[in-house]
Amino acid sequence: MLNVGQFRKHIIRPALEAIDLHSEAAEELVLGTAVKESELTFLKQLGDGPALGLFQMEPATHDDIWTNFLAYKKELATKVNAMVCHNRLPEKMIWNLYYAAAMCRVHYYRVPAALPSQGDIDAQAAYWKKYYNTPLGAGTETEYLHSWDEYCST
Repeated sequence: MLNVGQFRKHIIRPALEAIDLHSEAAEELVLGTAVKESELTFLKQLGDGPALGLFQMEPATHDDIWTNFLAYKKELATKVNAMVCHNRLPEKMIWNLYYAAAMCRVHYYRVPAALPSQGDIDAQAAYWKKYYNTPLGAGTETEYLHSWDEYCST
């Protein structure tokens, strides 16, 4: 498992700053997503699932973000594109942690509802479930909270 503090400081924060979408609340939500989705351990979904990277984003979601959101947000797309040298293969989220963090943040950015407040981990769990894992996903808010407590609580 990666060191949570270093992952937050050296991957998440600079990735979100590079695309001008950083806030403490966003940083927490993106970190919580990674620890819930992969325990900062798994680079590909266990079993036969398609999810990739520490944020376990599916290639279809990755491609949808580019086709139906970033295609209309040229300035943001340029910043995210710079992270992958214009070669936007979903598989890059496995090894390009910076890109994967940015894509996770962009995924949340396209949600019309405001981000939960910094420090409101219960609200972040609900937001993650509704907008990232989705109501049809297998994850639960309780699991998110458990992951946060296990990996991120000081």
